Amino acid sequence: MPFPNVQLYRRPLHFIYLCDCSGSMQARGKIQALNQAIRASLPGMAGVARDNPEARLLVRVLTFADQARWHLAEPTPVEELEHRWSDLQAGGLTAMGQAMELLAAALDPAVMDQRALPPVLVLISDGAPTDDYDAGLAALLRQPWARKAVRLALAIGHDADEDDLQKFIGPVPSARSEAAGQLGEEEPGRRPLQANDAGTLARYIRWASTAVVGAASRPLSQLGALSGAESPLPLPDLPPTLIDPIDTSLIVW
Repeated sequence: MPFPNVQLYRRPLHFIYLCDCSGSMQARGKIQALNQAIRASLPGMAGVARDNPEARLLVRVLTFADQARWHLAEPTPVEELEHRWSDLQAGGLTAMGQAMELLAAALDPAVMDQRALPPVLVLISDGAPTDDYDAGLAALLRQPWARKAVRLALAIGHDADEDDLQKFIGPVPSARSEAAGQLGEEEPGRRPLQANDAGTLARYIRWASTAVVGAASRPLSQLGALSGAESPLPLPDLPPTLIDPIDTSLIVW
């Protein structure tokens, strides 16, 4: 007797970029490097989605300058985005707090599929907020989906406010494991990642959009309690980011 044609339900995995598009991102090719890094990462990201058929990878992009706005508002399957990335433009201030509020609304349980996997949120900035960031972040972290999310932050150049980026990720990790009572290495991604050149930026974007997405795409049976608890997902190792000091052509931010 043939089995009925039953289609496997694919759990949504929301991957959301929060991109600083303030005027300082125009300097030294930073916005161009960010556009190129995201565009170049999309084929690999689509490959990860194909390799994880139980998850449906949906991408959105939120930008902030004088105001925060959705650059890509609809959750878009990465395979559709791969060939139609629309470049970000820079200019204005840094309304990062307003971006947190917009993100909070997008993660409201009323609009999220309750069977979704924990989202992956990637905050990218080269400066400091110019609005009420703490109030916006508080609104975001009141949302259960934001607290469950894998939250990563990427500092572009040395002028980025790493303290505010750390607030987005969460508390500074302890160097000592309370459970084991032994010294241990800090897990990658639990502090802001520092990108001071285009190559490092591209490697970190690729890591977040492929290695981290691959880890977050695992079936709930493998994620275990992480799918329902506010516990950090174990992240894969970071890529090497050494700068060749002999390369005088390298633009350092």
